[in-house]
Amino acid sequence: MSVNKEVKRITVHTLQEMKNRGEKIAMLTAYDYSMALIVDNAGTDIILVGDSASNVMAGHETTLPITLDQMIYHAASVVRAAKRALVVVDLPFGSYQGNSKEALASAIRIMKEAGAHAIKLEGGVEIAESVSRILTAGIPVMGHLGLTPQSIYKFGTYTVRAKEEAEAAKLKEDALKLQELGCFGIVLEKIPSKLAKEVSDSLNIPTIGIGAGQHCSGQVLVIHDMLGLNKGFKPRFLRQYADLYSVMDGAIKHYVSDVRAGDFPNEKEEY
Repeated sequence: MSVNKEVKRITVHTLQEMKNRGEKIAMLTAYDYSMALIVDNAGTDIILVGDSASNVMAGHETTLPITLDQMIYHAASVVRAAKRALVVVDLPFGSYQGNSKEALASAIRIMKEAGAHAIKLEGGVEIAESVSRILTAGIPVMGHLGLTPQSIYKFGTYTVRAKEEAEAAKLKEDALKLQELGCFGIVLEKIPSKLAKEVSDSLNIPTIGIGAGQHCSGQVLVIHDMLGLNKGFKPRFLRQYADLYSVMDGAIKHYVSDVRAGDFPNEKEEY
């Protein structure tokens, strides 16, 4: 007699339990079905459908151009693949910042049309109204503080944030506010490790770091970066676990050579 062993879905409750046990949380981005299938099967806890799709999938210089419709398309593809991981989707620039009603409408579209499990927003006290309105609809919200790429033209650079005392103090205040509002976790991007530890220690909810040191509850990387698909992008915080650019480049060149030489297909590959 066969035993049906269903894969247990990671939930926001699961993440909180992991935080409480001191168990680290692994988070990666994915933007399409095939990649999400691999990321999910490998045991990743959270899949982030990031607005970084604007960069790595569409070739834009910033995350600003990607639209809500495009985020829903990417998210729906990932949700169809993910059987275990919690799928979190970024609300794109312009879909929540200035209008809490629009923020709720954007979040509802992502949940209904893509089947996502949670959404993520950049910012602190200035987006409190939007966060509150989304949470009242029963939609889980993850915060994002530190380097917030949607504000790149305000910052003018992708350098480390919150090195100065005033900005660090505001980040601490923002983190506590997001927790108070009901966010289930906060991404801390490119801030000093010491500050990330202080923030993480001050919160009951998980923190997920990217360029924020080892003291966060978990870590996140862009899948294209950690697999070495983005040739030449090697910030200090990135550990590259593979060099798929070289592997794929070699395979494609081999294919092109075989086609031109008349070696592909051969007799064994014919019907």
